[in-house]
Amino acid sequence: MRVVLAEDSVLLREGLIRLLEASGMRVVATAGEAEGLLRAAEEHRPDLVVTDVRMPPTHTDEGLRAALVLRRQQPELAVLVLSQYVEERYAAQLLSSAAGSVGYLLKDRIADVTDFIDALRRVAAGGTVLDPEVVSQLLLRGYNDPLERLTPREQEVLKLMAEGRSNAGIGQELVLSEGAVGKHIGNIFTKLDLTPAEGDHRRVLAVLHFLKIRNQA
Repeated sequence: MRVVLAEDSVLLREGLIRLLEASGMRVVATAGEAEGLLRAAEEHRPDLVVTDVRMPPTHTDEGLRAALVLRRQQPELAVLVLSQYVEERYAAQLLSSAAGSVGYLLKDRIADVTDFIDALRRVAAGGTVLDPEVVSQLLLRGYNDPLERLTPREQEVLKLMAEGRSNAGIGQELVLSEGAVGKHIGNIFTKLDLTPAEGDHRRVLAVLHFLKIRNQA
């Protein structure tokens, strides 16, 4: 897997390079600011971009905006954004920009190397990964409306879907068979009015319902 990495902290950037390459990925270019990220992604056409949200010169949302530009220019490009803090609007902007191959994680997750690398691989494979802390905050805020139709168990399943878990992973977490998980997911699709015609994207659209951003794209 070919990766372009954008991070303005030299120490973290070097640490991530070693981590990714030790996991069998190839870091083809790095950048310390958003313009450099755009140039590197255009030149190298990587499989995956990993970028910080806040980058020079203003240290606000340059990395995120660069990621959104890249997704418009290269729709097939997988993008995982890292953030120091939970910033729900950034997660919403990123996830509303496309149906898959996107992720938003807190930097603290890097410390759990196995889960972090698994998240990268899921995003590169077309999945959607959302930091569990973002999911928890959204639940605490009571983002419901169509979600009110879901049973507590279905909400648990949707929460884990939002974190990027597979059916097998959800079943392991909730001690359910894959068949039971599939039934719950089918009920979620029905209650959120996601028709079979929407195909595999229904899983991502369900997560966007969860974030209340489906119509903000």
